[in-house]
Amino acid sequence: MTDKDNINIEETTGSPEATEEVVVKEQIKGTISPLEGEGLRGDGTAKWYVVHTYSGYENKVKTSIDRMVEYRGMQDLIQEVVIPTEERIEIKDGVKKVKTRKLFPGYVVIKMVVNNETWYLVRNTEGVTGFVGHGSDPIPLTKEEIVRMGIEKLKIDLDIEVGDTIRIIGGVFEGQLGIVEDINPEKQIVKVRISMFGRDTPAEIQFSQVSKLR
Repeated sequence: MTDKDNINIEETTGSPEATEEVVVKEQIKGTISPLEGEGLRGDGTAKWYVVHTYSGYENKVKTSIDRMVEYRGMQDLIQEVVIPTEERIEIKDGVKKVKTRKLFPGYVVIKMVVNNETWYLVRNTEGVTGFVGHGSDPIPLTKEEIVRMGIEKLKIDLDIEVGDTIRIIGGVFEGQLGIVEDINPEKQIVKVRISMFGRDTPAEIQFSQVSKLR
């Protein structure tokens, strides 16, 4: 595969709309027509798949795919491109700062219908090294993995009661234990009491960030 086969939208001079259209047309010439391949690779429903990228290329890959999807009108096939992130609180010299970091550096998560056309579009994007799976057969994420990665809000049935002790497995309080004080199934939030520095601290934790102690 040559550099011309890669799907990528780069900065150009002149009119942004006109030059971008020319660049996109030139760069999709190397892609394989869906009629030349095996067509549908899944059951026709959109699922979440993990794509591996070169380190530091996550944002560029997301931007390139988003623009290509818009240009080719494939929003029904490639529905969402996500870079999982989380916010962490750092305290330095008495100053509290909230920083955002990538949860899985080198990976992008895409909700898509996998067929010949979408597979080649994503696979040929500059910075992409491949799907997570077996060769040309990507493996979709399970419901549990989707919730754990925080890429889609799904209703979770949490088997806990007020007074239970839980372990926090995500977010700024990760690793802490807490006592359940209130449960809101609609908002998928648990109010807990956490002991920190000898003091009880109230906190609201998402269902996906809670694990009941056995």
